[in-house]
Amino acid sequence: MAESIFAAVREQITQNVSDTLNAFGDGQADWGELAVHALSQLLISALYLGLFLVVYALLISIVRFAVGKKRAQHPLFNHARTGIRYLFGLGALLVIMAQFGAAPELLKSMARAGLMALGFFVGWLVAGRLIREAMSRYRLDPSIRQLVENLFSVLTATFAAVTVLAQFGFDVVSIVAGLGIVGIAVGFAAQSTLSNFIAGITLLIERPFRIGDWVTINGQDGKVVKIALRTTWLRTRDNIFTMIPNDSVASSDIVNYSAEGATRLNIPVGIAYKESAKAAREVIMPVLLSHPEVLQSAGMEPRVVLKNLGDSSVDLEVKIWITPDNLDVQPRIMADVLEQVKEALDDAGIEIPFPHLQLFIDEAKGLKPLVEPLYPKLAGKS
Repeated sequence: MAESIFAAVREQITQNVSDTLNAFGDGQADWGELAVHALSQLLISALYLGLFLVVYALLISIVRFAVGKKRAQHPLFNHARTGIRYLFGLGALLVIMAQFGAAPELLKSMARAGLMALGFFVGWLVAGRLIREAMSRYRLDPSIRQLVENLFSVLTATFAAVTVLAQFGFDVVSIVAGLGIVGIAVGFAAQSTLSNFIAGITLLIERPFRIGDWVTINGQDGKVVKIALRTTWLRTRDNIFTMIPNDSVASSDIVNYSAEGATRLNIPVGIAYKESAKAAREVIMPVLLSHPEVLQSAGMEPRVVLKNLGDSSVDLEVKIWITPDNLDVQPRIMADVLEQVKEALDDAGIEIPFPHLQLFIDEAKGLKPLVEPLYPKLAGKS
């Protein structure tokens, strides 16, 4: 089987070579003449290419001299030089192809396609610059800017490719229909990814949080370190990174602790009923006022308020404010304040109660034998 396949391939190659030789002279090609002809064509093409390069170099030198050395460093000049280089390259290619006997229709199609491609390139540069300026004016998120620029580039490249292919006789309608079918298939195959992608765009536009904010998403506390198009990254206080799909983020309740600047912390403190709440407040306030990480600005002064009358204690609440930068160490600040408050109350002799349980034992006959070994005094009374 394999030998027959190789024989068929060998026969086809032999036939192709024979047809090529017949095209040069009824199967009797003069290889010397062919070599001279090919060498002369290559030499003429090289001369044309060298001529184009010389003219291009002279033109660029003249333009650089006219605009000045400083202005020649401007990006606009670089783009213009790229366009001129492209036109010279296209012209050289057409001349060389004509030298080798390319069909006039092919040359016309290549010229139209090349000029249209250059037009798309210039349009992409101009429109892209306008889009970037507009996005900078409205201060859009960098991720949104990158997304818009990439989307615009892909659309421009797609339209340019379809237009160029149309110049060579390709069926543009079939190409567009094929791309549409492929897009639908990809959409069905990647529904979850597209859902997260769209949710990511929504988050970047609405901005419920920014990079650096402390948030709670789906019950997970953390600092936002990255907002991608598919996931949102949080870093917990334990330095654990959590990636949450944007679809889940967009559909969940979000608590942002950094949106309005400083954050208030509420620390519960209990004192015994026999103690004075006013006296406890006078002991606690100096601790709060001297703490370096507790804000003292107007409207954010630390306070001690009576919160509740509990079952076994008078419940006070210490209210302090901290900066957004200290949200990373919020648990440490709360623990530090609470420890200093306890030491201050102990030094002042103010009791911090704990739940007490009083047990009243009935003198039932069934319990007396069990109680007497434990409570001799009770047994003596009886």
